[in-house]
Amino acid sequence: MRRGYAAVLCVLAVMGLEAAALGECEITRLLQDKLQYEMRLQYMKHYFPIDYSVQVQYEEVLRPSNITRLRNGTVSEAALRYLWFHVSSQALLRIREVLPEKHPSWKYTQELCQLFDALGREYSKYRQTDVDVVVADLVKQVHSASAESRRKAVRPKALLDNCLKVMRMLYGRPCLKKSTFHSRVKSSYGNAQGFFCREAGNCIAACLHHPVLYFWKSRRQGRC
Repeated sequence: MRRGYAAVLCVLAVMGLEAAALGECEITRLLQDKLQYEMRLQYMKHYFPIDYSVQVQYEEVLRPSNITRLRNGTVSEAALRYLWFHVSSQALLRIREVLPEKHPSWKYTQELCQLFDALGREYSKYRQTDVDVVVADLVKQVHSASAESRRKAVRPKALLDNCLKVMRMLYGRPCLKKSTFHSRVKSSYGNAQGFFCREAGNCIAACLHHPVLYFWKSRRQGRC
């Protein structure tokens, strides 16, 4: 079922809370809801041309196998979550960079972006000196892209598939069980509109002839 998250703030206000007060677990539960298979399939595959892919750095692809390898190297769970947050946020930005504002997936990515912004406030307490050296180096590489950086083509849905799989690995036991609070929030936000998140650089491509938007318009008009 398609649902926005704008009304979450209203629910929290009634409960005497603010969005910034949402803890790490509550935010990841909301993310899990927003990353349901049906939503990923619709917004990240069906609304894109067949086999459409985005260019990302190698470091911006984080799979469960990468987490397993880092765990075997005794990297802490806190450091792995820190890495997942930075990689997933950057992957989401890569998707948004190819979406014009009128694209039907734009609002969906806005809502995801808002949730990652809220989670970012949780991780703003971390400094790279506080996490394992290997993770600090990876995070630095993620945020220091250059023309010489190695890149690969990845489908938008695959990026969010990895995001969800790794999130479940890292948060599953302590966080991703439904709570009473989560049920109250989920039942109250209804069909309200999504949040707006920070714009970054050339995030908006508002050209009517943008290939992704053109594909969607053609589908609506029965030409695809």
